[in-house]
Amino acid sequence: MKVSDYIAKFIEEQNCRYIFGYIGGAITHLVDSISKNDKLTFIQVYHEQTASFAAEGFSRGCDSIGVAMATSGPGATNLITGIADAFFDSLPVVFITGQVNTYEYKYNKPIRQQGFQETDIISIVKPVTKYAVFVDKKENIRYELEKAYSIAKSGRPGPVLIDIPMDIQRSEIDADDLIQYKPEVKIDSAAKPDINIIQKYLNESKRPIILSGGGVLSGKANDSLYSFSKKFGIPVVVSLMGKGSFPEDDDLFAGMIGSYGNRCANIVLSNSDLVFAVGTRLDTRQTGTRIDEFMRKGKIIHVDIDEFEILHNRVERDYAVSMDSKLFFDSLIDNINENYNTSSDWIEYVHDIKSRYNQKKEIELNVNVKTPYKVMEMLSRYADDNAAFCVDIGQNQMFAAQSLVIKKDQNFYTSGGMAPMGYAIPAAIGISFACNNTRSIIAIAGDGGFHISTQSLMLLSQYNLPVKVVVLNNKSLGMIVQFQDLYFNHNEAATTKRSGYFVPDIKLLSASYDIEYIAITDSTVNDEELWKDILLSKKPMVIEVIIDSKTVVSPKLEVNTTLEDLSPKISAEEMGKIMIKDKF
Repeated sequence: MKVSDYIAKFIEEQNCRYIFGYIGGAITHLVDSISKNDKLTFIQVYHEQTASFAAEGFSRGCDSIGVAMATSGPGATNLITGIADAFFDSLPVVFITGQVNTYEYKYNKPIRQQGFQETDIISIVKPVTKYAVFVDKKENIRYELEKAYSIAKSGRPGPVLIDIPMDIQRSEIDADDLIQYKPEVKIDSAAKPDINIIQKYLNESKRPIILSGGGVLSGKANDSLYSFSKKFGIPVVVSLMGKGSFPEDDDLFAGMIGSYGNRCANIVLSNSDLVFAVGTRLDTRQTGTRIDEFMRKGKIIHVDIDEFEILHNRVERDYAVSMDSKLFFDSLIDNINENYNTSSDWIEYVHDIKSRYNQKKEIELNVNVKTPYKVMEMLSRYADDNAAFCVDIGQNQMFAAQSLVIKKDQNFYTSGGMAPMGYAIPAAIGISFACNNTRSIIAIAGDGGFHISTQSLMLLSQYNLPVKVVVLNNKSLGMIVQFQDLYFNHNEAATTKRSGYFVPDIKLLSASYDIEYIAITDSTVNDEELWKDILLSKKPMVIEVIIDSKTVVSPKLEVNTTLEDLSPKISAEEMGKIMIKDKF
């Protein structure tokens, strides 16, 4: 049996039907073997970065692990952004790269390169992978595949990379003689929450809240979070990466927190006296730069599956434990005193703050160009109950995160740690393949991210994927413009037409890829029938939202201000009334 045939069979046995990649000389054996396996399909993309993001989307969209493949040299290096993205956002993805023949590889020779397109991809990606290995012995192929898959999905998930020389790929092996990987058997010493401490903190608390992060989603703890919140009546806020972990049409949902969070959520969190921070690393985008002021009047219970996030955190916490988010919530549901119930005064306060400082009120008071937010309102209103939203980077990301109302069976997918523009459309493609086109998928991008990922549009029409691409075209790199206006005295260098940033004709681009195009303007953004028709369609579509004025995201937390003190500022008198000085 040829090694490449064995690899194809192995991937098939992992319940992964699609492999995303760009063919090149160093992976022709692998692609040939995949093409001859009737249970696998090689999706030939048009840039390796598309392959990496699509594989991430595939992992997010189903229980299988996504696979991306590229040739040696430039093919492998074009995967790096996606590899790092999967690493920072804890996504299990298997990356397979081809390499020059072992007899061409330089190994430890003090030369730059020996074989054509030879690149030491392992050394390059080691800091952003859970495991990266160069397989230069054919008898190790089973061992390394099994090990890579095991590592990718265990603990805190993440990407792995397997680099395989061409002569190894074409080698003949006896599959029955291959070395098997046997994970180290560990005595069950999984951390358990100290129920006594948590019960004590909860009993003393008058204003508890749950901060749900991305680890709740990756740990499949949504239902457990919901059960815990509802059982004890504890309100929930989410981080950007935790958006979608709790139904946002529920009375106990208080919004998204952070630098671009909802004003109501930041106020509520700042007034809490106990936060369950679960599956979140409490980064600066969540706490603000005034770390000393974060939860200054309350206790923090911090839960993360990654022990290093617990041990090396910048934020002072009162109790921290490294464990799975689902196990944590389930333990509390089973062991916390049934008689505990959150103060009705606190719930009433949360509802009051939410009614007065919600995102709709924010837009009414502080946003002149409301079109992007109107789009999010229409998508929230008319998208399918099981829709998946894939959101790019920039102002579009924050318009969506602040305003989309994600329901129980819907999903919100974006990139948080690496945050590469051009993410949304390839990720949406991966999700579409993962669910066999059975879900409504909406990719939201700005004009910048759309242009970066243009080549991926070919896949939409080629495979007739029912993805709706919503492009918020304000003819600028809006997030940086807002930053430049705030901190650089309106010097909008490299971000607008007059300073060298141009936007292609999106209608003509859509036509060139044979995709239906619809334009939305200020006069049609509220056309409910138009939005219904768009979202009911089963065809791929590009919806360009034409915005002729400068856009801003509101609210926004400025540097060296406390989490609740978002801009545009509210008066000191009003702030004094909403900040709780004494316990209920």
